[in-house]
Amino acid sequence: MDARPSRTLPALAGLLLACMLAACSAAPAASPTPPSTTPFPSTASVPTEAPTAAPTESPTPAPLFPATLNDDEGGTAVLAARPTKIVSLTPAATEILFGLGAGDRIVGKVEDFTPYPEAAAKIPDVAKFGSVDVEKIVSLGADLVIAGGNNFNPPESIKQLRDLGVPVLVVFAPDVAGALKDISLIGRAVGNPDGAAKISGSIQGAMASVKAATAGGTPVRTYYELDASSGFFGPAPDYFGTEMIRIAGGDPLTSGTAGVYQIEAEKILTFDPQVILMGDAAYGVTADQVKARPGWGTLTAVKNGDVRPIDDVIVTRPGPRLADGIRTLAVAINPGLVLPSPAP
Repeated sequence: MDARPSRTLPALAGLLLACMLAACSAAPAASPTPPSTTPFPSTASVPTEAPTAAPTESPTPAPLFPATLNDDEGGTAVLAARPTKIVSLTPAATEILFGLGAGDRIVGKVEDFTPYPEAAAKIPDVAKFGSVDVEKIVSLGADLVIAGGNNFNPPESIKQLRDLGVPVLVVFAPDVAGALKDISLIGRAVGNPDGAAKISGSIQGAMASVKAATAGGTPVRTYYELDASSGFFGPAPDYFGTEMIRIAGGDPLTSGTAGVYQIEAEKILTFDPQVILMGDAAYGVTADQVKARPGWGTLTAVKNGDVRPIDDVIVTRPGPRLADGIRTLAVAINPGLVLPSPAP
């Protein structure tokens, strides 16, 4: 799920918003310590066995189900058993479920123009951005629904599902920490907290390596274009991708107002970005088109040829591919940056 809230935007911007889109393992049982025999000093020199402590057993891990889980918006989902029919109402949740090995349990998903992995495309749609087919979800016998918060999915639809007895978890990641928290929550909900910990560890490792590589450098003035079909849209200050740009060594241009993505053309010219990243390249925007915009020929990024397309989905979709996204973003902002190879 994209971290952007629902709002009235041009058609392509709305499409972008829709497309972008929100433990511990049991220790092995300890082997019993075999008794040891040592001579006991005595005049008789009779060998005597020294007392040994009784072998200890590892505590039995607590069962994962039944479980009561709290979501990002204060809601509660009660899971009587491991869910077997899951509905994902955000693209990020779909990716997380597949990453956790639960893809074969997804019976319905939200419409996604860039489904990942490939198998996700075969799952029937039960929702679109802004609408949810509650009747269809109930008919599928869903025993867990993962929905998007901050109005990504209509709150009234979420309430309907809960009123009908369907467990719903609402997730919303305004930042990287929120994304990791949601991965952990979903992992717990499907019965695979260890898998969630591995995914989070991979993301945290990638973030740490990028931070180390960009440490000490001067942040690069970066305009990340989300849409330019009717006005210019870039990150809001409280947008998930804004933090990603900073981690990657960029100084992001934003609207300056929380929840607002539209950026005035004059503000872009005044900011004079050193790098322009085209998150809308997948929708046909080219570097030549950007360079030809009135007045943009004076921008540092245009003069130096630093106008680049970027895969917006892996950068702004808070799911398992964030590790790839932060590396891609860092190199797009700093082409000469050398990063360590990702851990296998």
